[in-house]
Amino acid sequence: MKSVQHPLRGALAALCATAALAVSPSAFADYPDRAISLVVGYPAGGSVDLTARLFGEELAKRMGQSVVVENVGGAGGTIGAQRVARAAPDGYTLLLGSTNEMVIARMINNAVKYDSVKDFTALGVIASQPMLLAASKNSGVKTAAEYLQKLRGAAPGSFNYGSSGVGTTLHLAGEMINQSTSTRAEHVPYRGVAPLVTDLMSGQLDYGMLVLSSGLPQVRGDKIVALGVTEKKRSPVAPDLPALAETPGFESVDISVWFALYGPAGLPEPVAAKLRTALAETLKSEQFRAKMQEAGGQLAQPGLDPVAYQAEETKKYGALVKAAKIEAQ
Repeated sequence: MKSVQHPLRGALAALCATAALAVSPSAFADYPDRAISLVVGYPAGGSVDLTARLFGEELAKRMGQSVVVENVGGAGGTIGAQRVARAAPDGYTLLLGSTNEMVIARMINNAVKYDSVKDFTALGVIASQPMLLAASKNSGVKTAAEYLQKLRGAAPGSFNYGSSGVGTTLHLAGEMINQSTSTRAEHVPYRGVAPLVTDLMSGQLDYGMLVLSSGLPQVRGDKIVALGVTEKKRSPVAPDLPALAETPGFESVDISVWFALYGPAGLPEPVAAKLRTALAETLKSEQFRAKMQEAGGQLAQPGLDPVAYQAEETKKYGALVKAAKIEAQ
């Protein structure tokens, strides 16, 4: 008896064949044939924007097309991230993502509708930057050991530290220090780093958490006191500044701001492969390394799995959000 093929089975086979053709390497041989948009979820001038501009120059060289940095600020980077999540998965709209919008935002903000794992194609980690625990000159504290001694001898709530806002990496770095040292400096949220630095310099604020590149000019100008950086090792940008982990009591402090490249979910593998190759080549560039160090950043190791890395960071920050008792709003 002659077999009869079910019409649905035939339709599925045709669909699979069409999909296979759609993602064949030859279909993307000309990619990119026009400018690439690199979205940044913050206004111009910050560490994410600067990283995007330096990386965009390198990406343009390797892709043979211009890379236009597009600043889509608002809601802690999430508006820009959402734009990329909803973009066509063709490789022409990418995101220079950072810790806030790709890990923390969904934990503390119910308005965030994208899933930073399911709605994006993670292409690679670019760089990281430590944060800095700084003291006002009025505090009389000059080292991490003195900080620890002062807080351990004080009643809870006697001292405070400032950050750029609730749920930011700076806030959670401060909570990691509280948790690791079994001390309690009360958090004071600011609307950005500028007013925080002003109060730290005037002595209205005891301590502050700053991204290294934001705090270093004030440290070098002898306006605030650097107690230590938050990564396990000293930063090559400022090797004279100790890592907090060097001081007994701070050994488990290890946290940073990081920057990574993403495309929308469903990015065709030939396109993703070209972008990953360009990123890997950029990370081997000594010229790019020097520029990033000047900007306060340290390049990621080539070959670092961005999916596994983000999963580890999500676990770390999730524990800190829970410890800080930050409720999603």
